[in-house]
Amino acid sequence: MSASAKPEREAPFSLYTIATCGTLTHCIRLASYGAISLYGTTSSPEAVHKRDRRSEAPSTGPRAMSASRPYDQVLVDTIAYVYHYPIQNPASLARARMLLLDTFGCAMESLSHPAVRRIIGPPVPGTVVPAGFHLPGTDIVEDPVKGAFDFGTMIRYLDHNDALGGVEWAHPSDNLGAIVAVMDWLSRTSAADARARNTVGPPQTVDTLLVAMIKAYEIQGCFQTANSFNAVGIDHTILVKVAATAVCAWLLGLTEEQALAALSQAWMDGHPLRTFRAAPNTISRKGWAAGDACMRAVHLTLLTRAGQDGAPHPLTGPRWGFYHALFGGKEFEMPMPYGETIIHRAVVKVIACEGHGLTAVEAALQLGAEMRNAGLDPRRDVARIEIRTHRPAMVIIDKAGKLFNAADRDHCMQYIVAVVLLKQKVIEAVDYLDGSPWASDPMVDELRGKCVLTEDKAFTEEYYNLGVRSSATGIRVLSKNGVWLAEKVVRLPLGHPSADGTAEAVLEKLNTNLRERFSDAEVQELGLGLEKGQTPVHEYIDLWTRKKAA
Repeated sequence: MSASAKPEREAPFSLYTIATCGTLTHCIRLASYGAISLYGTTSSPEAVHKRDRRSEAPSTGPRAMSASRPYDQVLVDTIAYVYHYPIQNPASLARARMLLLDTFGCAMESLSHPAVRRIIGPPVPGTVVPAGFHLPGTDIVEDPVKGAFDFGTMIRYLDHNDALGGVEWAHPSDNLGAIVAVMDWLSRTSAADARARNTVGPPQTVDTLLVAMIKAYEIQGCFQTANSFNAVGIDHTILVKVAATAVCAWLLGLTEEQALAALSQAWMDGHPLRTFRAAPNTISRKGWAAGDACMRAVHLTLLTRAGQDGAPHPLTGPRWGFYHALFGGKEFEMPMPYGETIIHRAVVKVIACEGHGLTAVEAALQLGAEMRNAGLDPRRDVARIEIRTHRPAMVIIDKAGKLFNAADRDHCMQYIVAVVLLKQKVIEAVDYLDGSPWASDPMVDELRGKCVLTEDKAFTEEYYNLGVRSSATGIRVLSKNGVWLAEKVVRLPLGHPSADGTAEAVLEKLNTNLRERFSDAEVQELGLGLEKGQTPVHEYIDLWTRKKAA
């Protein structure tokens, strides 16, 4: 797929009108990194944060409610944001609608893979859960704890959901596994029995779903922008557990004191090592790690609702607190106050590829076309492939040696580049599987062995620059006749809000994922359903579920 690629088929009108003033393209442009139009003015995201947080700070909140037992300030600020910050910017809500559809589309795509289908559903077959969570794309009804695992896994398994860079690298839409499971369950419970209606929490409507999503993105994104968990060996899904816990506490109607307790449990919870994402331990757990984090978030929040108390200093406590025990004694750096910036920064992954390899795919496509024009065949004419990229890509997907499984392959830039050059098309999720012809093609390993990766300091600086947030990669090839082909450099991948062609590429991805399971009329309803903000969430989720065969 290139920046000029066009959808093969016109999308239904609803996908173009996802609560925007015109088109999905307009939605993407509103979400560009350069500026966001808010309340009739144009401001940087950082300026919006400062203005909104200072002018609308709550007069009461967790600090006042828990004065007898003050919690760590990071927890207080997080819960104050969740319970008191109003999300009213139409551009943020429009962006959330588009990202929500993309996330659900990724979940539908995952259902085509047997490995996913084998791990979803109630642990005990035949379990009946009254008013349980209806797992989208299936006829499964289950409790919200296992449901959070299942939907979170479906969203994340193929590494195709949105991504956000920073000092830490993660995927904010992972949080929807927990949010959707809890909201659907609460909404169905209220509909089934008025006596069980949650009268202290927010209404379980589509609008509330979007607000919860924006806030979970913001919490996770603010932490990962300036705090590296991978540097101390902790997996980034710790932030899914934290953000989802804070938001689910609000959705469940917990008091702010209880929400602080639940959040303290999330920070104290045993955190996953990142080792399953890197050689020699790369395994399929990286596909369900986010689902596991969603499950933990829901479970810990429900335990708190049942009366379990919290610890006031899970971060700053001497010796045993998170900072001392796991973070090298450092405290968190928060780059900006919470607001609604991160929802505009997430990159839609229109290619099934580890996020730091997206620009490598596009550069390899361009280079492959030039090779064909020059009469060069990557199977016989390549002497050397030089790839320069940024440091996060070097750390995450620079991989030599034998690749043992799909998890290994989709986190290997050399494999990705080799397959694209040989295939002369965009790499797809099936290309990483053990049964893929590319997985056993000796030419792939031969080209991998000819790849030389180096860090470009300028690319690294652009990656971390909040005003740029590029993910640049440059690739050039030396032919066996001693001629270097001109380097191809791609700085912004398709899916980045500022990249040309993003709107068309996102639309094509949505169509591909949704039309595998839904008719044209159903797809239209899925888009239009997000326009009806007061619709109970379970009625919207019903549009995504499949009925049992008679």
